[in-house]
Amino acid sequence: MATHYLEFEKPIADLEAKIEELGLLAATSGSFETEIEGLRKKAEQLRRKTYAELDPWKKTQVARHPQRPHFIDYLDALFTDYVELRGDRQFGDDQAILGGLARFRGQAVVVMGHEKGHDTATRLTHNFGMARPEGYRKAVRLMDMADRFGLPVLTFVDTAGAYPGLGAEERGQAEAIARSTERGLILGTPMIATVTGEGGSGGAIALAAANRVLILEHSIYSVISPEGAAGILWRDGARAKDAANAMKITGPDLLALKIVDRIIPEPVGGAHSNREAAIAAVGDAVWDELQQLLPLSPAELRKQRSDRFYAIGRTS
Repeated sequence: MATHYLEFEKPIADLEAKIEELGLLAATSGSFETEIEGLRKKAEQLRRKTYAELDPWKKTQVARHPQRPHFIDYLDALFTDYVELRGDRQFGDDQAILGGLARFRGQAVVVMGHEKGHDTATRLTHNFGMARPEGYRKAVRLMDMADRFGLPVLTFVDTAGAYPGLGAEERGQAEAIARSTERGLILGTPMIATVTGEGGSGGAIALAAANRVLILEHSIYSVISPEGAAGILWRDGARAKDAANAMKITGPDLLALKIVDRIIPEPVGGAHSNREAAIAAVGDAVWDELQQLLPLSPAELRKQRSDRFYAIGRTS
């Protein structure tokens, strides 16, 4: 897969293009190992410096990177014995949210998440991760099953928001999101949500009303997209960078506000630069949090969850 460089990564892209060019020349004109090694070190240093200084708008771009691991990547790498469950038993099946039964390091769980797709065909199939009401009603159905059989719920959040189309609104989009959020809050089993890319608006919280909310280092979590906020505040979507800087949507700000509970470090260069390492880090963090929640009773889990959410925004 060809590397996709973001705009702010252009200096890194230029260095890596030179490395590739020297590598091709070495095949026909002798060795350039010293020069290549020097350029590799320079590119690595530049990548470290660049990613250590990302502002909220640049993190937004990283969170949306098309090569960032998606839900199916986490599913394939971290879970076994997966059985997908489809449909909401009312209208149909929404492939923007996938889920089912699986084992996570031997522990039986219910797992679900937003899937954006990796190419044109799959993005259309999964509607770019923007769920319709039947997607959230499928999530409720899966949480009902988890409660009935005492299974932990693990969710992976990556959506720009719920789908705003006419059909979705006609079928009760707001009510479906509210029911999914409510079901998470009253769940009697452990629930852990991980924001792996974008966590946008009600479409995200519907799968993130959890005991623990984790976020990858360069992911974002917000009530509206920066473009949407800029359009409302200044009638100018081009001011998305200004909105992103003001909205406190990155991990450190969210942790300070107690909206998330843990930041999962990403490899230098973002999760897309080393997908295997990023996925492994998520697996370790989720497993660690799950071990702390499994001993709690249903009443304790509900109280912990309600206390957590009631505390958000309080100043005393």
